[in-house]
Amino acid sequence: MERETLETNIKLWLIDDGKGEFTGSSRIGFLDHMLKTFCRFSTLSLSLEQFEADLHVDMHHGVEDLALVLGTAFRELLDYSRAKRFGYAIVPMDEALTMCSIDLSGRSFLNFQASFETQSIGDFPVELIEEFFRSFSSNARITLHIVKLFGKNSHHIAESMFKAFAIAVRSAIEKIESTQSTKGVID
Repeated sequence: MERETLETNIKLWLIDDGKGEFTGSSRIGFLDHMLKTFCRFSTLSLSLEQFEADLHVDMHHGVEDLALVLGTAFRELLDYSRAKRFGYAIVPMDEALTMCSIDLSGRSFLNFQASFETQSIGDFPVELIEEFFRSFSSNARITLHIVKLFGKNSHHIAESMFKAFAIAVRSAIEKIESTQSTKGVID
């Protein structure tokens, strides 16, 4: 899966192999840490083969477009009509606690409720965490709720979010025989 614009050039592979490995680099340290966390706990593997972004401007385009490509790859990789469809998790990271609920509905929606004690984690602006999830959910065509229940340390809050998201994904993508919809289809 790839995307090339005047702002970014991204190529990645998403694989449902049960290994949960992350290879490659965005050159955005905290983002790579969160991608590695997502892979580990979702058991999906991600190979980020190419990542070029206008980081001299800021990280926004790179983070948003990487999530866009990842969400699109997620949608193309998985047959939502043969997935358990729903997943949820409540995950702690030290003092932080996050709830995540996901529906592989074929409809895009994000409910993101969180505040952070700091403006950034290292040099990574915390506002890009919501942008990542918005771009992913929109392009994966999923319904996603992420709610911070408690937390003070911004790094812990973000990591509990990505872990909860990954565990909810792992549950939702479990393969089943019948379509989990009263309509009989998931578009």
